[in-house]
Amino acid sequence: MDSETKSPLSHFDESGNAHMVDVGAKGETNRKAYAAGSISMNPEAYRLVKAGTMAKGDVLGVARIAGLMAAKKVDELIPLAHPLLITSSTIDFELMDESYTVNIFATVGMTGKTGVEMEALTAVSISALTIYDMCKAVDKSMKISDIRLLKKTGGKSGIFIRKD
Repeated sequence: MDSETKSPLSHFDESGNAHMVDVGAKGETNRKAYAAGSISMNPEAYRLVKAGTMAKGDVLGVARIAGLMAAKKVDELIPLAHPLLITSSTIDFELMDESYTVNIFATVGMTGKTGVEMEALTAVSISALTIYDMCKAVDKSMKISDIRLLKKTGGKSGIFIRKD
């Protein structure tokens, strides 16, 4: 593959082989990523989550810890992801009574040579999966949806803000 046909995907070399991107020469910048997602459920499961009385315990408390832990383990889960020294991470929930939905928000920050978007997205995903796991005895039809990057700052590409 010559330079005119080089892939814009950074995880592939000139021959099309997957590789870990070399970030050694990049400068360190403050980086932050914000991600969100949702899990909707039936009214009974939602009531138990909101009241904190699900049989397995405090669903949102456990989901928060799971998301925070997941953000620190992305390099073990996603091939070619760099191990990162995360300096901040939060998980927040918004309960939507009218739709029986829990909205999940993750923020991950660090100073480094590569971004933390995957860490924030993984934190949301694992938080949602934890909620599912803890509630599946009451509702197996729960729906995890809309996992997305909301915003990212830092790095060569600068600021990204989702438009929708």
